[in-house]
Amino acid sequence: MNRVRAVAVPVAAALVLGAILLLATGTDPLAAYGAIVSGAFGPDGIGDTLAYAVPVAGMATALAIPLRAGMVNLGGEGQLVLGAISALAVGLYVPGPGPVKVALALLAGVLAGAAYAALAAVCENRLGVPLLISTLLLSYPAMSLAGYLVRFPLKDAGSSLPQSPQLPEGVRLPELGGVTTGIFLVLAVIAVHTVIDARTPAGFETKVTGWAPRFAAYAGIDRPKLTLRLLALSGGTAGLVGAIAVLGFPYRFIDGALITPQYTWIGLLAALLAGAGPLGTLVAAVFFAALTSGGFAMERATQVPRELTAVLQAVLIIFLAATSGVFKRKARRA
Repeated sequence: MNRVRAVAVPVAAALVLGAILLLATGTDPLAAYGAIVSGAFGPDGIGDTLAYAVPVAGMATALAIPLRAGMVNLGGEGQLVLGAISALAVGLYVPGPGPVKVALALLAGVLAGAAYAALAAVCENRLGVPLLISTLLLSYPAMSLAGYLVRFPLKDAGSSLPQSPQLPEGVRLPELGGVTTGIFLVLAVIAVHTVIDARTPAGFETKVTGWAPRFAAYAGIDRPKLTLRLLALSGGTAGLVGAIAVLGFPYRFIDGALITPQYTWIGLLAALLAGAGPLGTLVAAVFFAALTSGGFAMERATQVPRELTAVLQAVLIIFLAATSGVFKRKARRA
């Protein structure tokens, strides 16, 4: 109940502030919010919302895995891109039948992301580099490497853009109503994460570490080993999302295409909003995807810039942080 209240209050406050901003521009808030809802979930917009929600939900889950233990992985973009470029290389150059190559490409994405995130954990465990710094800074070499590969060794010879050739016909994830079937892989990961979080000793150790790190240490929980495991799982999930993205339309790697939509940072907002709970993270990811998708419809219907939805997201997180602190202080007094 406290968690619901801690989320409901900032959501309501953000909507009220958004309404004030809309009134200041001479726009009817109800019409604007109605345009967002209809644009996100109406017959013409639900496909776009789901298509955007797949990578956002995947990245939100990837970042929620270590966040449950109080560990912040800021290197999601690097792990996402590295997973995508690894899946692309397998899809283009590894011989074999199409379904086998798809499976190998997905596995390559998972392993690449997991190994790269584990490197950040090793930097903290062995070298004392804080996880926030190691994950964030390791993103840049990964993104630069991917940019180099699609400009030179993996460049599409028939294009002037920094992009790879398209994957062959048999090495692609099919689509259902414009949404990649990779959505089922993302949902499967969320289901497994939910079960582990709620029903296993590993999930309990993770939550205890997030609640009280000192108590977890006294209880004998090996934090370095836990950090390595959680970061590998987080990076592997991010790499899987990258592989799903490159195996879906447009079936190629385009430099910057996975970074510009800000899947990682919106996913982090969703994980923070849900307190890193698995199912709550999924709901928050769909919520943010709907805000982004519906913002285009709002702009068309009311002439209000869609950047207002980004303002709502930022304000929502600020209010969430503030109200969470208030509720925690009340709980301690009680």
